[in-house]
Amino acid sequence: MYILSFESSCDETSVAVTKDGKHVLSNEVLSQIDIFKDYGGVVPEISSREHVKGITYAYLSALKNANLTMDDIDYVAVTEGPGLIGSLLTGINAAKTVALNYDKPLVGVNHLSGHIYASMIEHDVVFPLLAVVISGGHTEFVIMDKDYSFKRIGSTLDDAVGEAFDKVARILDIPYPGGPLLDKIGKDGKDIYNLPRPMIHSNDYSFSFSGLKSATLNLFNELKEKNEEYKKEDIARSFEEAISDCLVEKAKKAIKEYNVKEVLVVGGSAANSIIRSKFNNSLNNVIVTFPQMKYCGDNAAMIGISAYYKIKNGEIDDITLSPKSRLDL
Repeated sequence: MYILSFESSCDETSVAVTKDGKHVLSNEVLSQIDIFKDYGGVVPEISSREHVKGITYAYLSALKNANLTMDDIDYVAVTEGPGLIGSLLTGINAAKTVALNYDKPLVGVNHLSGHIYASMIEHDVVFPLLAVVISGGHTEFVIMDKDYSFKRIGSTLDDAVGEAFDKVARILDIPYPGGPLLDKIGKDGKDIYNLPRPMIHSNDYSFSFSGLKSATLNLFNELKEKNEEYKKEDIARSFEEAISDCLVEKAKKAIKEYNVKEVLVVGGSAANSIIRSKFNNSLNNVIVTFPQMKYCGDNAAMIGISAYYKIKNGEIDDITLSPKSRLDL
């Protein structure tokens, strides 16, 4: 089964071709990071325009690099949400155009399921599993007993992990994109500041990182006001360790409660080295899996992989598919 997939939920324009839910034949990704460095973040209207500029090129490149034509394609898949509504609309309109023109079935894919299935590229998972979805807009704990069965057991009450990374990076005057650069300097720092671990011992799987962000800001301001010597690397590392501890401790609780055999850590923030190290070194008797680094961020390959399992689950959409800025699994 060959699937042509489109992803344009935020600031990456991506088109991919995947085979049989495991193999990525091409994965074109046009990033807008350089455009938004001067803005310090994504500007939705500009992002939408950039998607319009790049999506035809990405589509043609994906087919060319996969060495296929539309005659070979069985399904067209596209991210339907959640995401920026204008950006989503560009991808959906492109996918609809291709599907109509070549008479191919259309499949809408939840962006979060795409991140989860990014871990399953050339990897066979063991159920039941816990998916820890951490990105700029999401922090979700999801239990899966089988393919395409999602049970959300917890999420953030305020800031997502990636959002908190970016905000603390701004506090430390680290340029956009803050998360990856915060991780880079944090590798050279030490966990010497006693930052809080919000809700780490709560009875549920909720998270709250807004207070941790505020505590980091207060620490930074206090150090400056007292003219105390400090290193940004140490503040970054202390902050990353605090977030990692919250995620890992809740994961341990979920593993025990739901008899989890494998933990998937997915999404853009799954690229963070401290989070990766903490999960790998702290969880015993379960498999811990991360997507390849190139599949952690937004990309169309993960949408194609997820679409394969949605199709296998008997779910197909039609031309009335519409973008949804908010969409639960």
